[in-house]
Amino acid sequence: MTGLLTQKTTNTPNMIAYAYAAEEDRCATRYGVAIPARLRFSCSSSFTVEVTNISLAGFACDALLTMHPGTRCWLTLPGLGAMEAETVRNDERGLGCAFTKLMSPAVIDRFVARYPEKDVEEA
Repeated sequence: MTGLLTQKTTNTPNMIAYAYAAEEDRCATRYGVAIPARLRFSCSSSFTVEVTNISLAGFACDALLTMHPGTRCWLTLPGLGAMEAETVRNDERGLGCAFTKLMSPAVIDRFVARYPEKDVEEA
């Protein structure tokens, strides 16, 4: 993956890869949310997760399983089809994944408004 981050790509803005986004802007705004979703890894059934933060380039969720960086997965958010992603971290903060294609800012805005982050007292 290191090579991807240093090579210039010719992806179009609406089909842009995470590696290109990271090269151009490493500070994609992350939003705290509480989105009920489904996550599926290759050759497995989907399971329920809660997406705890989301950005144009990726998401983090509360999955309690071990996945190695680079593992392909699909996230299904309410009202959307499955979106392909790749695991980039798995630690005490949960599972962090990068979308294969960036999400639309309008879609992010809709989910941030509809599924605000839970207060500590609510959790």
